[in-house]
Amino acid sequence: MAKKKSMPVVYKPIGFALGWVSGSLAGLAFQKTWKLIRHEDDAPDALDKDRSWGEVLLAAAVQGAIFAVVRSAVDRTGATAIERSTGVWPDGEKGGRD
Repeated sequence: MAKKKSMPVVYKPIGFALGWVSGSLAGLAFQKTWKLIRHEDDAPDALDKDRSWGEVLLAAAVQGAIFAVVRSAVDRTGATAIERSTGVWPDGEKGGRD
């Protein structure tokens, strides 16, 4: 029982590092994906006056989808590694991050 209570404290720094890694990976994946989709180096952001609503919203949707998938994959991989090494699934009581 003590193992389950200490797991969230142990997992927090690991989760922080995994979050940073997932953000970096997602950023790289988005840059490559945008270049494939639009053949442009830079994706538009909401304040790009010369870009259309469609371009801005497409970029935001693609970026959001990539970030969600990468974040989930990295989090799931980290939780699986913690479970394999300790026998306890991290943060099981909450049922998720959000």
